[in-house]
Amino acid sequence: MKKVICKVEYDTEASELIQKKTFGEFGDPKGYEEILFKTPDGKFFLYGKGGAESEYPEENIKRLAANKVKAWQEA
Repeated sequence: MKKVICKVEYDTEASELIQKKTFGEFGDPKGYEEILFKTPDGKFFLYGKGGAESEYPEENIKRLAANKVKAWQEA
């Protein structure tokens, strides 16, 4: 998936997968998955997808500031 945010393109195909987290069980309408990526130029972003009642009812990309990465990984 690709998404442009503030004139910066975030692309799951061209970025390094760092970590994946799953919340809920497969088929759970509230369940979702978040995947942390790092772009070739060092920017971080989350790719999310999930059930109809989840934080990601449609697949989406969100920027993640470098100083927030460790907190996300430890949460």
